[in-house]
Order: sequence, then C-alpha cells, then structure tokens
Amino acid sequence: MNVHGTVAEGFEPVRDAFARNFTALGERGAAVAVYRDGRKVVDLWGGTRNVDDAAGTEPWRRGTAQVVRSATKGVAAAVPLLLHRRGELDLDAPVGEYWPEFKAHGKERVLVRHVLNHRAGLPVLDRPLTPEDALDPRRGPAAVAAQAPVWEPGTDHGYHALTYGWLLDELVRRVTGGRGAGQWIADEIARPLGLDLWVGLPAAEEAAGRAGRVGRLDDPDPSEPGNGPRLRPKRAVTAAYEDPDSLTRRAFAAITPFPDQNDPEYRAAALPAANGIATADGLARFYAALIGEVDGVTRDVRLFDRATMELARAEESAGPDRVLVVGTRFGLGYMLHGSASPFLGPGSFGHPGRGGSLGFADPETGIALGYVTNGFRKTVTADPRAQALVRAVRASLARGPS
Repeated sequence: MNVHGTVAEGFEPVRDAFARNFTALGERGAAVAVYRDGRKVVDLWGGTRNVDDAAGTEPWRRGTAQVVRSATKGVAAAVPLLLHRRGELDLDAPVGEYWPEFKAHGKERVLVRHVLNHRAGLPVLDRPLTPEDALDPRRGPAAVAAQAPVWEPGTDHGYHALTYGWLLDELVRRVTGGRGAGQWIADEIARPLGLDLWVGLPAAEEAAGRAGRVGRLDDPDPSEPGNGPRLRPKRAVTAAYEDPDSLTRRAFAAITPFPDQNDPEYRAAALPAANGIATADGLARFYAALIGEVDGVTRDVRLFDRATMELARAEESAGPDRVLVVGTRFGLGYMLHGSASPFLGPGSFGHPGRGGSLGFADPETGIALGYVTNGFRKTVTADPRAQALVRAVRASLARGPS
C-alpha cells in the first residue's frame, strides 16, 4: 500500500497507523491531516478515491473530498456560536422567539442551547421524510416544527441524528434573514480560511469531480492476522438498533429511505447534520482555527475567541443517551471526549461521522485532526481506523515536541 504525503519529524507513528489501516483494517481510500499550533504536521492520503474501485484505477489524490456524515455537525455548530458571539443569537432564548411556528405542541420551552446540546426532545419524526422532502430546505424544518417532543425539553439528552440539522439550519435562517447554515459556512468560514469544505457542494466542484464515491465496507475478518478481536456492542445497543419502534431506529430513520449519498442532488443540498463534504485538511484546518490562528487567504484567521471555545466545550449533557443508548457527553454542538467517542484528552471537542470520519481539536496540546474515508463501517461514534490515528497522535506527542 502506497501512502502519499508528509509528516513532520516526531509524527511518524501517524504514518505507520495510517498505513496499517489499509493492511489490517480494510481501508479502501482515506486521508488524515493534523495541525499543531496552527501548523500542519501531518498530511497523508492513500487508496482509491471511489470505494467501489477495487482495481484502484482512480487513486486518491491530494484534494480528494468525501461525505463526512455527522462530522458535519461540528462544522455547523460553529455558526450559531459565532452568531452568539456577535450578539445576534441568544443561547438562552426560546427557539420560538426566532421561529414562531416552532412553538406548537409544547415546544415553547425549547431553548436555543437545547438544540445544540441534544436536549430538545426532538430526535424523531412521527412521519419520516422522503428523500425528496428531506432535500427541500423548507420541508425538514416544517416537519420538526409540527413534531411533539418525545421527552420534556431540557430534562434529558439524546442524539438528534438528523433533526439537529433542520433545527440548526432554520434557526440560522431566521436570525440571518434567510441565509442558511451551508451558505453561512461558505461565506464566513470556508472562504476566509481557504477550506475545501462544503455543506452543499457547488455545481462547479461537482463537475470537477472533487468528491469521491462513498459506500459501506464489511468489517475486517477478525481471524485474519493483525486484525485483532472484533468488539461486539452491548446487548442493549444491538437491541435498540434492531427495534423499529426504538428512539434509536426512529432517529436514524427520520429520512426513509435514506438518499443515495453519491447522488449529485444529495451532495448539492445543505443538510447540516449529515452531508458535509470535506478533505481531511479542510476538516483539520477548520478545527485548528477554533483553537488558534491559522494562515487564511488574506490574513491569519481564528474563528473562536477563548470565551467561545470554552462555551463550545463546556459539558452540557452527560450520561446515558436516550438515542445512542451508551453514555455520551456533549457541549454546545460538539461531542466531548469520553468512552463513547474518545478524542485526544479530557479537554478535546469535535464530532465523529457515523461509519468513520472524525474531526476534533484539543486546546491543551494545540492539536487539530481531520480524517475522512470513503468506506463506512457499522460504527457510530468511535471507528477503529480513526481511533488508531488518535492513538498515534498521542504517541507522537509523548515523544516530545517536533
């Protein structure tokens, strides 16, 4: 397996772990980037750009982007937090103050912060959306506005797998006078930083073939040498995913059937919970700008000031998750380091994407990491390939400064 790119001195363990993901964990095509104190120290890629290209006729190249699924949530979360910093959005105001139609069915008590910390009580839709409806920027928010909470808002937490995106997007539209989260990210985040990152892939980028094809990968055979034991989920987790009436199944089935993630129409839509498209560098560079300055297109850019960063990673929700069943921790829009989604250390914050991708920052070490893949596994929050890279970064730091 040929791994391309560079690593700074001291970060060789990341290259070794990345290569092993291909030889031992069945990686098909992927990239990883790591920044430390705003400087890129890892930039690696390998494999094929399309998951179904078993012959390797189209290699992954520098700049290949992929759908990152729920890693999109961490990018989208920056929008309301930056609007809050500018004084345009009150995190403790009822959502209904900005979005009057939302108040129906007892939702007048849902606060803006409940949208970000997964305590709104709205992880499911009683009437799931069709793929066509889901891609319409009006129908998703309308469905959420018409939905009754499944628990008293603010009293408990559960992962809002898809509804998070419609809640956040409509809030942003109401506050900005019609500019959705995808456009806000393009204008205020991606363009100043020169990020290859989109929530709503522009037609020109689609035509240029920037995004590879994604798809499901089978788990590696644990009997093969080097693959290690296959970790089995707890019985309660398995039961939750198998039960069509569980909050778990219903949350992930809020769009039924789920759209083809390789369809240009899907990639062009803006679903801030699920369909961001990014390079590994775009994702890592975004997180680097949350915790420090990064060289931008025309000037050095830092997205979060210290107060906003601390707001993002302060624990808002913790304990048994009513949707994911396992224990989770959330700040405002970001998953926090914990057993369900291990990052680099206790102060890390970020977001995984179901089946593989990962982006996070660790202010204490100055590390920001982005990992994207075209092969999705059954994992939800802690994919073994991503975790191998996190461990390798930790080992690199233990060696001393580069």
